[in-house]
Amino acid sequence: MKKLTIGLFAIAALISIQSIKAQTLDEVVSNYELANGGKEKLMSLKSVKMTGSLNIQGYEVGVTVTTVNGVGTRNDIAVPGMGEGFQVVNTKKGWDFMPFRGQNSPEEISQEQLKYAQGLLDLQGLLVNYKEKGNQLELVGKENVAGSACFKIKVTSKNGKVYTLFIDAKTYYRVKLVGKGSSPSGEVDIEVSYSDYKKTEDGYVFPYVQTIEAGSIVFKSIEVNKPVDEKIFTVD
Repeated sequence: MKKLTIGLFAIAALISIQSIKAQTLDEVVSNYELANGGKEKLMSLKSVKMTGSLNIQGYEVGVTVTTVNGVGTRNDIAVPGMGEGFQVVNTKKGWDFMPFRGQNSPEEISQEQLKYAQGLLDLQGLLVNYKEKGNQLELVGKENVAGSACFKIKVTSKNGKVYTLFIDAKTYYRVKLVGKGSSPSGEVDIEVSYSDYKKTEDGYVFPYVQTIEAGSIVFKSIEVNKPVDEKIFTVD
């Protein structure tokens, strides 16, 4: 009887530990949503237009990112003295046109590139409504990033892409994303850091600085839920 009692306690303890782990992950996600304006606010994101610049080797490169949730995303890039290019992705196809890289006309991107890029069509991100989206999350511990303790979350998206998200344990803002992407030359490592969080006039929260391998993109303006001509997400 004593052994049976001990066994029952052990099972109860195991169930309790599993419950705590699940609750901890859900708490992190919930606090992340609250820090970014709340789930209802995030779900109301329909379109975002971000305008800024990236300094590369002394060039002030203009960057404009326009996204309509679930429809398409477009990056317009302007290099002084070298012309303007773009990258466009919708639910079916994607194109890029970079004249400063020697392209003479827009070219379709590969299916593997498209598969990655279509993840950018989700303005709510990987964590919000992750179960409904088919994403799998695992809280794998904590790690210091740029001097801040962060929750480390492994995300396996519905399409099989694996990312690691670092969420600040105090502010619950997203600090860094690490994963794999695709380029014309094959699979590449992706690392994006996020900082300088601010609220827009509409009460939405965004990082106004995104740092990638090439440097930091500093956004000067972010417009939310403004009308967007969806024709910009296709190439004739």
